[in-house]
Parts: sequence; structure tokens; C-alpha cells
Amino acid sequence: MPSDMEKEIESLREAIRRHDHRYYVLNDPEVSDREYDRLMARLSDLEAAHPEFASPDSPTCRVGGAPTKEFPSVTHATPMLSLSNSYSTDELMEFEKRIRNALPDEPVEYVAELKFDGIAVSLVYEAGRFVRGATRGDGERGDDITENLKTVRSIPLRLFSGSGLPADVEARGEVYIPRAGFEKMNREQEKLDEKLFANPRNAAGGTLKLQDPKAVARRPLQFTAYSLISGVPAGTQLDRLHILRELGLPVSRHSALCKSMWEVVEFCGSWEERRDSLAFEIDGVVVKVNSISQQERLGVTARSPRWAVAYKFKARQAATVLRRIHFQVGRTGAITPVAELAPVSLAGSTISRATLHNEEEIRRKDIREGDTVLIEKGGDVIPKIASVVLAKRLPDSRPFEMPADCPVCGSPVSRTEDEVAVRCENVACPAQVLRRITHFASRGAMDIDGLGDAVVRLLLENRLVSDFGDLYAMKREKLAALDRMGEKSAANLLAAVDKSKQRTLDRVLFSLGIRHVGENVASLLADRFGSMDAVAAASPEALAAVEGVGPVIADSVTKFFSQKGNRRVVEKLKSAGVRMEQERKKPSESGVFQGRIFVLTGTLQGFTREEATRRIEAEGGVVTGSVSRNTDFVLAGAEPGSKYRKALDLGIEIMDEDTFVGRLEKAKRRKPQAGGQLKIGL
Repeated sequence: MPSDMEKEIESLREAIRRHDHRYYVLNDPEVSDREYDRLMARLSDLEAAHPEFASPDSPTCRVGGAPTKEFPSVTHATPMLSLSNSYSTDELMEFEKRIRNALPDEPVEYVAELKFDGIAVSLVYEAGRFVRGATRGDGERGDDITENLKTVRSIPLRLFSGSGLPADVEARGEVYIPRAGFEKMNREQEKLDEKLFANPRNAAGGTLKLQDPKAVARRPLQFTAYSLISGVPAGTQLDRLHILRELGLPVSRHSALCKSMWEVVEFCGSWEERRDSLAFEIDGVVVKVNSISQQERLGVTARSPRWAVAYKFKARQAATVLRRIHFQVGRTGAITPVAELAPVSLAGSTISRATLHNEEEIRRKDIREGDTVLIEKGGDVIPKIASVVLAKRLPDSRPFEMPADCPVCGSPVSRTEDEVAVRCENVACPAQVLRRITHFASRGAMDIDGLGDAVVRLLLENRLVSDFGDLYAMKREKLAALDRMGEKSAANLLAAVDKSKQRTLDRVLFSLGIRHVGENVASLLADRFGSMDAVAAASPEALAAVEGVGPVIADSVTKFFSQKGNRRVVEKLKSAGVRMEQERKKPSESGVFQGRIFVLTGTLQGFTREEATRRIEAEGGVVTGSVSRNTDFVLAGAEPGSKYRKALDLGIEIMDEDTFVGRLEKAKRRKPQAGGQLKIGL
């Protein structure tokens, strides 16, 4: 008999599954978020205290498991075929003609379903439990992404049971990101000054390929089922949609039984007009023969079923005039061209601006001021210029040119060889100054307690500072007079600023925010040159000769100190008494990573970046900010970025966190401790 504890755990799981279904599938919650969180916390505590009652389909599994190095390949029991496409009423009628020829004298009904713009997946349930999820792949074989799909809360980990309901089934459907979730993701990307996602489908596809389920769990993925492959008698497509709902799987409410192809055409036209009213993106309608028996007799081709077709909506476009190209400067100095358009209505909103991404994209499409352009949304939430109407180009139009100087502060701009982005390197540029001051004051840099975003914004709004060099010239009476400041807060802030003058040279170098100069590179430069003046005066060749620096970082350092504005701010620091010199350290002569060059990317689970860097350096290694042919290892955590891809391209060894920890443990075991004994473990 189950114990009382086991009964409570299972009761909590059932309650949470019911609440998940009502919230994520039915959109009809019956408890508050606070009550739901209380139930989940209680279940987590009980499972942690009683691991003998662990279950792979517990709601607590949705937070994400351990990262995976690769996705195993899965063979689909029934091939996941693609649909053939149609783009007009005539093509739909041709589809019906083929059906009629194959099924003469038989009545044929159709089911019309919305075509979600997402990623097709297969879900396999055994004894009602979710055991495997896979991508379409090539139709025959796909990637096993079970752990990632477990984090999608609208996918039940256990099916509802009941009279006549199957327990062993394969369901197929679409993973997608709703519009609101997509817009939130892009707002977060914008805050981090990272590249925006182009559209919800790409964002969903990229998320499912992440190798850390915990990172997937943080993305707003949803699922809708549209096909039941096994475990049920023939029946009809509508019957199967009903069974999917009864099993607890989410199914779109927007499907219709159509007695003729003309009813299908009417359904398609209606939703093409209304698609912007939905909370998610659709790119068409899927039309299926309703009878499963007829589907089986119609059969399939090598690539697609003969009993179904996708009607694709027309791309949403509008013509307008590009009035002007202006430039935005991001918080890291990246300069982005933006198109100012004559306002035009498109897909339910008025468009007056569109991103142009970068100079390379503009030149590829030959976009110019004054051009008549076609604006497109299609599956893209972010408006973009699809093409130029060359027939309407003005005779005096001129090719686009990126500015040679920053449009905000007038400083010369720069670009590295491996990037398309153009950047302003001036630390006093008004467009960047907030981020630069908060970086300067951050814990790994000058560690000025109490100088966060809100306080920096207050200082800037009241013109007490214009760059981080001005922090050391602030007066107590002016600070105390600010709203939300007062005498005590002003005194504490000034004390923290004064204390920061004693930070070591490597931290001062890091605090300057020089591109590619992280904490470790700053330490390498400080150890090699010993003073700020020596670093500033060093030639690119001398900088690049420092092990772990290289030409890309050397070029960035040289450009930084070539800017008059940057030198002026550094001079303010020097005049204020900030430490500008330090003794040089002798390099480590032994260690498991002796002489090996590392680059870190992604989020590590057991270490901060600073901790990992210290451990590498303690074993004689060097950590740099960019991948080159001299790099020995890329230590990759969750959601690795471009450094990971570049390492793959260059054939550089990727080290995961488990391997890294194993090397450190091995090093610890072989190092003699006091008394000649060996210490085991970390």
C-alpha cells in the first residue's frame, strides 16, 4: 500500500497537472499564482526529501534537466511528411479535382485548420506518460528533444485517462511562441543590446535547439496538437481532434468541417483577413480530407500526403517612401541604421520605422533615401524592407554611406574585420554613458556600492556627471540636494567612490569598458605593462605579443586610447588619485592548464565567469575574450553565442562544464598537500 507521504506527493502532482491544464490549455485558471506557487514549492520540498518517490512525469521536471552535448537521432514510426502548398483558389480547386478523380462517386468532406507558424514535433506517450519528443528532421529521422519539450507547460507529461481513451499514442503538433511572448523576448534582447529575433518561428526553432533545458524553460514556448497518429480506430480527423482534447492536449478551437471546397475557400479568405486578431502567428490554412479511411486509400507520395494541402497566405506588404535613414547608437556603441518611412498601414498597425540591420544588408538590397520600398511583415513581427521599387527611384538618388563619425558625439567610428557592426568607442558618448558608468561601478570593476542604474540615471538627469571620470569630482551638498538622496546616502556614496581609488590596475583597466577586454585580459595587460600609461602607449604589436591577447584585442585597446575623449576621461581618473600602477606578477609555472588559452561562452551552472577564470589561471591557463586560431579550448555553458560557432568553424576543442570540473578534480588529487598527503576532490 502507498504510504501517506507517497499519497500526498501524488495528490499534489495531480492537482498541479489539473491547474496546468486549466491555465495553459483551457486559459481558465481556478487558483491564484500565489496558491499555484505554494503547491509547487510543497511538491519540490517533498520530492527533495523523498527521492525514492521520484517520477519522470512530475510537474517539477518542467524546470529543465542537465544540459546535453548532442541530440540523439530518432526514427519516426510513421514518416513526418511535409505538406504540398497552394497559393490560390484555383490551386485549391486543382487539389479537389485530384481527390475526386481518386475517389469517384464518393462524398468527400474536408477539415480546415489554422496553420500555426511554428516547429513541427512528435510526442510519444506510453501508458499515458510522455516518453519521447522529436523534431521532424528529414521526415524519416529527427532529433530527440524530449528534455526540452518537457519544459513546455502546455504539453502534458501524463495524459488524462478515461473510458475509451488510448494510453499508447503518438501525437503531432506545432511548438510556437505567442506574439506577446515574442515581443517580451525582443525587449529583453534590446536591453542587453543583443541581436533581435527576426520572427516567432525562428525564435521557437532556435530555442528547441538549445542544449540546456533550463534555458528552454525560460522561453515562452507553447504547443498545439493537430494529429493523432496511433492508438485509435480510423474514424475521422474531427474525431481525432476531439480525442486529443479529451487526453488533455491543447487543440486549436479554430477548425471547421467543410462540406465542399467552396466552404474551404471561404474559411481561408475569412482567416486571411482576421489573422492579426489572433494571439499567435499563422501563415495559412491546412486542408485535410476528413475521413481517415479515405486518407488511407488516397495514400502519400515520397514527400507529402495526397489527402492534405496547405493554403499559404499572401505575404503582408505595403509600398511607402523611405524618407530618411538615421542612426541609433546602442549601449555598447553599435551604430544601427533605421529607416524613417512615410506612415503606411500594414497588418493592423501603422508603420513609420523599420530596422535596416547593418551596412551590409543595405548595400545588398541597394536601399537609398527617397526610394519607394515594399515593407513586409509576413511571419516577421518586426517590419522590414523587403525590396526597392527600382522603377520609382529618383534620378538624383545616391548610394548609402555609413557615417565616419558617431552621429551622437562626433567621435570617429570603428569596425573590426570579423564584424559587420560599426561602433563608437567614446566612453563619454551620451548614448552609451549610462551603461558605461554602471559597468565602471560594477562589482568586478571598481565595485562602488550604491551606484546602480537608478542612481546613475539620477546623476545624469541632474548633470552632476557626464562620464565616469566625473564621479570623483562630485560634491556632497549637490548630491544631498537630489530627490531620494539625502545627507546620509550622499555621504555613503562619496565614501564608496573614494574607496574605489585603491582598486588594482587590472580592475581599473577592466572598468574602462574597452571592447574585448574582460577581467582576465585586463589582468594580463596590467601584469605585462605595469601602468596605465604603458598600456596606453604600447604599440599594437607589443599588445598582441602578450600571451592571451592577440591582434583583435590589441586593435581594440589601441583604438580606445587613440580617442581624445577616452584619454581625457582616463586623465580625470589619474588626477583624482585612482591607482594607475601595480607590480608585475610572475606567471604560473605549473598546473593542469599550463600555457593553454581559454575562451568562455554561455552560462556555467557551477561557476560565475570570474570563478571559472580564477580556477583556470590557478592552473596556469589564460582566459581571453575572443576566439582565434591560438585558442586551445572554448569552455561552453548554456546558450553559447558566436564564440561557440566560431570555435566549431576553426576546429577548436569545446570543453563542457563536466569535463572542466573533472580536470580540476584530477589536478587537485595529484597535488601534494601539507604533511605530504594528497587532498581528494575540489
